[in-house]
Amino acid sequence: MQKKFISNLALMVLLNLLVKPVAIFGIDAQVQRVVGDANYGIYFALLNFSFLFNILLDFGINNFTTKNVAQHPQMASKYLGKVLGFRFMLFLLYALVSYAIAFALQWSTYHLFLLSFLVLNQFIITLIAYARSYFGGALMFKTDAIISVLDRFLLIIFCGILLLLPSTNQNFRIEWFIWIQTGCYLLTLLVAVILLFTKFGIPKLKVQPAFSFSIVRQSFPYALLIFLMMIYTRTDSVMIERMHIAGKEEAGFYAMGFRLINAFFMFAMIFSSLLLPIFSRMFKETEDVRPLLKTSAKLLIGGSILLAVVSYFNSEYILDLIYGKHTTESNQSFQLLMFSFIGMCSTILYGTLLTARGNMRFLNIVSAIGVVVNIVMNLFLIPEYGATGAAIATVITQSSISGIQFIYSVRVLKVEFSLIDILLFALYVVGLVGIGYFLRANSLLSFFAILAASLASMFLFRIIDLKNLFQVFKERT
Repeated sequence: MQKKFISNLALMVLLNLLVKPVAIFGIDAQVQRVVGDANYGIYFALLNFSFLFNILLDFGINNFTTKNVAQHPQMASKYLGKVLGFRFMLFLLYALVSYAIAFALQWSTYHLFLLSFLVLNQFIITLIAYARSYFGGALMFKTDAIISVLDRFLLIIFCGILLLLPSTNQNFRIEWFIWIQTGCYLLTLLVAVILLFTKFGIPKLKVQPAFSFSIVRQSFPYALLIFLMMIYTRTDSVMIERMHIAGKEEAGFYAMGFRLINAFFMFAMIFSSLLLPIFSRMFKETEDVRPLLKTSAKLLIGGSILLAVVSYFNSEYILDLIYGKHTTESNQSFQLLMFSFIGMCSTILYGTLLTARGNMRFLNIVSAIGVVVNIVMNLFLIPEYGATGAAIATVITQSSISGIQFIYSVRVLKVEFSLIDILLFALYVVGLVGIGYFLRANSLLSFFAILAASLASMFLFRIIDLKNLFQVFKERT
C-alpha cells in the first residue's frame, strides 16, 4: 500500500503543481487586484458563507461512499441512482436554509444575487466530489487526479483570456468571475459523469424516502463532522465582514493571506483523498497502518512546518510578489495563518486515520469543542483586531484540535517513536528556523535559494527518507 500511496501522491502533486498555483495566483489574485479589495471582500465573505451549509448538500455521503466503496467494491453501483436522486432533494434544503440565513443577516439584493450563483456552484462541486468519491473508493487515483484539476485548468483558459485583453481587463467585474466558475464546474461535471457512468453503469434516478432516511442515518456522523469543521474554518471571514467597522476591506486583507494557505491546503488534501480509501481497506484487512502513518506524517507535517517557517520570515516579500499592494495590512494575519497550517495538516492526517477507523464520536466531540473556542475568540478579537484577530483564533483552534487528535491516535494505535526520529525531527525544525532567521528574500533568486536550502534539510534530517522510498518501490505491488 505504501508504494500505491507514494506513486499516486507524486502524480496528484505534479498535476496540482502544474494547474492550481496558476489558478490561485495567476487568476484569483489578479481578479482581486482588478476588482478591488472591497468588492473581492464581499465575494470572499459570500463564498465562505456558501460553504457553511454545504453539509446539507453532502450530509457526509462522499466520505461514507469513499470508505464503503474501498471496503465493499462489489456494492459500488448498487445505490448510485438512489443517492443522486436524494442529492437533488438536499439541494433544495441547502438553498432554502442559505437564503433564510442571508435574509436574516439583512444582506442587500446585490449580495443575494451573487449568492444565488455561489449556491449553484456549491451544488455542482458536490456532484463532482461525489463522482470523485467513487473513483477514490475504487482506487482509480489517476482518474480522480485529472478530475481534481480540470475545473481550475478551464478557469485559467477562460478567465485568463478576459484578464489579458485590455478592453475586458479594465471593465472586469466580480460577477464575471463567478459566472466563469459556474461554466467551468459544469464542464468538469459533464466529464466526471461520463467517466462515472462508463465505469459503474448508467443509473436510474430514484427518490425513495426509506432509502434516503437510511443514508442520512448511516452518514450522519460524517455529516456532523464536516459541518463542525466547516464552522470553525469558514465563519471567520463572514464574521469579519459583519463585525468589523471596515469589514469589507478587512475581509479583503484576510483573503490575501487565506488564498495562500488555501493553495497549500489543496495540496495537503491530496493526502486525505488518497489515505482515506487506503486506510479504510487496510483496517478492513487488518493490516498494520503504522508504517504508512509515519511516512505520511513526515511528509505532510514536515512539509507544513517548512512552508510555515519560510512564509513567516519572508511574508512581506511573498505578499508583495503576488499582490504588490496592501502587504502591510495583510502581513500579520498571513504569518499567523501559515502557522495554523501546521495544525490543519496534522488534522488532515490524523482526522483521516480516525475516520477510516470509525472513531466518529471522538472526532465530533473534539470538533464541537473547536467550534466553541473559535467563535468565542472571534467574537472578542475581530471587532478590535479585524483580520489579525481572526488569524489568532484560527491558530489556537487548529493547534488545539490537531494536538488532541494526535495524542489520541498515538495512544489507540500504540505508535512508538524512536529517540533518533525525535532528535532528527527536532534538529530539522531548528535548522529551518535558523535558515529563515539568517536568510531573507530580497529577490526571486534569493527566495528560491531559501526554498532549496529548506528542502535540502528535509533530506538531511530524513524527513524524506530516500532509502525507505527505494525499498518501498522494490516491493511487489
